[in-house]
Amino acid sequence: MTLRMANLGLRIGAGILAAFSLVAVPGAETIDRVLAVVAGQLITLTDVTAALDLRLQASDGAADPVRAVLNKLIDRELILTEVDRYAPPEPTAEAVDREVQRVRARFPSAEALDAALARSGIDEKHLRGTLRQELRMRAYLDQRFTAATDRREALLEDWMAGLRRRGDVIDLYAPAKER
Repeated sequence: MTLRMANLGLRIGAGILAAFSLVAVPGAETIDRVLAVVAGQLITLTDVTAALDLRLQASDGAADPVRAVLNKLIDRELILTEVDRYAPPEPTAEAVDREVQRVRARFPSAEALDAALARSGIDEKHLRGTLRQELRMRAYLDQRFTAATDRREALLEDWMAGLRRRGDVIDLYAPAKER
């Protein structure tokens, strides 16, 4: 069972609880919001916040940083679905350790990283799983798109457009002022 599958049940339950919290109790506080469902995987506001806080994804100065990062997380899930179909080699523990060190280096102290993890509601094990998936994605993309840099980007963009067209995506995000 993959990490993605193991977390699916918990995430669906959390999404349902978050949805019920909006309608079941007047004045209830929203715990989380489901922003998209991609190939059965939930992407929540917490996921977007964690990606931003841990600097795993950048908003690239977008007017709506949530939308910008959500789009990247949707693409990530579409790629992971492909990766799971073709099963590239698993990254080594040392490679995952190096990625964890890169994330740590983005913070001025261990306490600052711990605070970001706590705000995101994830632990180091979850972070390691996310970084493992990133390494698997990179290996798959490197294997599939071996062309030179300029040609690779065009091929990758065409491939992503195809994934988006045929992907199982339900995008529920609406910026606060549209709700």
